Amino acid sequence: MKLLAPTLLAAALLGGCSMMPPHSSMMASDMPTRAADARLIGPTGNTLYVFSKDGPGMSNCNAQCAANWPPLPVASTAKPMGDYSIVTRADGSQQWAYRGQPLYYFVKDQKSGDMVGDGVGGSWKIVRP
Repeated sequence: MKLLAPTLLAAALLGGCSMMPPHSSMMASDMPTRAADARLIGPTGNTLYVFSKDGPGMSNCNAQCAANWPPLPVASTAKPMGDYSIVTRADGSQQWAYRGQPLYYFVKDQKSGDMVGDGVGGSWKIVRP
């Protein structure tokens, strides 16, 4: 009986911990990650790019540009962390930025590992942290 009470207490404490919500500022599921070859990829697994015509913390890729280069969207619960910040676009939507540079996918990248957009128009490049 003496061993049963501490065992039940430990089980109750551990069970309560498993029901705690994840800490969203520690890692957001929509944040970029690094691929094995050290390029940034989005949650889809596709390559991320930066646009040389963007200003610090500001996207200049709108309308047809954004249709070809979709911005990496931000979940409503996401928080900036480390080198990752959040940029508010002209239309009011938000996208992830790395070191102040907004991040984009390229529509011609069909699968994880594609890097078709690298160097397009001399303005687009893969993000390599």
